[in-house]
Amino acid sequence: MIETTDGRRIFADKVILCVGGVSRRLPIPGFELTATHSDAWSLTATPPSLLVIGSGATGAQVASVFNAFGARVELFEAGPRILRTEEPEISACVAAAFRAAGVIVHEGFGAIESFERTADGIRMSYGRDGARSHADAALAVVAVGWTADTAKLNLAGVGVETDQRGFIRVDRYQQTTAGHVFAAGDVTGQRMLAPQALNAGYAAATNALLGPSVTAAHDVNPIGSFTDPEYAQVGLSEAKAREGHAVEVVTIGFDETTRAIIDGRTTGFCKLIVDRANHAILGCHIVGDRAVDVAQIAAVAMAGGMKVEDLARLPLSFPTYAGALGRAAVAAAHKLNRGEGALPFDAAHIYDA
Repeated sequence: MIETTDGRRIFADKVILCVGGVSRRLPIPGFELTATHSDAWSLTATPPSLLVIGSGATGAQVASVFNAFGARVELFEAGPRILRTEEPEISACVAAAFRAAGVIVHEGFGAIESFERTADGIRMSYGRDGARSHADAALAVVAVGWTADTAKLNLAGVGVETDQRGFIRVDRYQQTTAGHVFAAGDVTGQRMLAPQALNAGYAAATNALLGPSVTAAHDVNPIGSFTDPEYAQVGLSEAKAREGHAVEVVTIGFDETTRAIIDGRTTGFCKLIVDRANHAILGCHIVGDRAVDVAQIAAVAMAGGMKVEDLARLPLSFPTYAGALGRAAVAAAHKLNRGEGALPFDAAHIYDA
C-alpha cells in the first residue's frame, strides 16, 4: 500500500520506485540563496551574469548554454580540472574552448566560504591557501552532486534499504531488499543517465510482473554531453585500459577531418583505444561537433564485438564527422597489422579524399 500526504491510499502487489534525484546541498552559510540547474532551466529570461559551481556534466552544460545565450559566465571547479571523469585531454580541450568563447574558468579555486545577497544578485566568497576572493553575479547555480529523492518515502518502514550515500540498494534485477518493491533510475545511484534509467525501468517492470529474468546491465554504456564543443565517451579510459591490457591508442584531430574543415568547426579530436592482443575496441573518447552522435557508432561496434579492422573497413558516409572515427580505426588497424601484412585494402580514402 502507498499512502500519500493527502490521505489517499493506493494498493498494489508490486511497486516500482522511479522518483529520481535532487541536487546535493552544501553546509555553507547562505547556500539557500543559490539555485539548482533545474531552477536555471526554468528561467524565462537570461540573467546578465552567472556563477556556476561544479564542472561535471551538469555544470558544464549550464555554463555552455548560458554563455551562448549571452550571459557572463564564471565556472568554478575545486579540483585541478573541469570534467574530471573525462580523459585529461578532453577536459583540456573543453576548458580551452570555453575560455575562447568567453567563459571564465576557475580550476583549483579553493573552498567556498559563504554566499550573500547583493544589490544586483549574489556574492560568493572563497579562499585558497589563506587568500580570500569573491565573485559576484546575478545568479549562482550549484551543481556539485546528485542524491536520491527519498527523504519523504519512509523506506525503512517497508524494509527498503539504502546505501551509505542514500541511494536505494537493488540487485541485478532491480529488486530492493523488500521483495515486492523494485527501483530504477537515479534513485539507485547506478548509471544516472536517461537512456540507462529507461533500460533499468524496463527491467524492473518485466521482473516485477514475470519474475527475475531481465537485467539492465550492459558492458557498453555511451555517455555524452551537449556543451559547445560536445564531448562523449564509451568504454574504458586509457588509464583503465592500460591496467589490464596492452593497448594501441590513436588520436585523429578534427582539423584533419574533411567535414569539420568544411564546416569550419575544427576544434576537437577522436581518440580510439584498442587491445593489441585481440584487436578489440576498448574505448572511444571524442570532443567536437557531433561527438555524441559519433560515439554511438563506436558503441554499436563495441557491443557487436567488431574488431578494429572491421570498423576500419566499414564504408561510413563521406564527408561526415564520423570520418574521424573511421580514420582512427584505419590508423589503429595499420599499426596493429604492421609486420603482418597490410590490410586487405587501404581504407583511408573512404574517410578523406
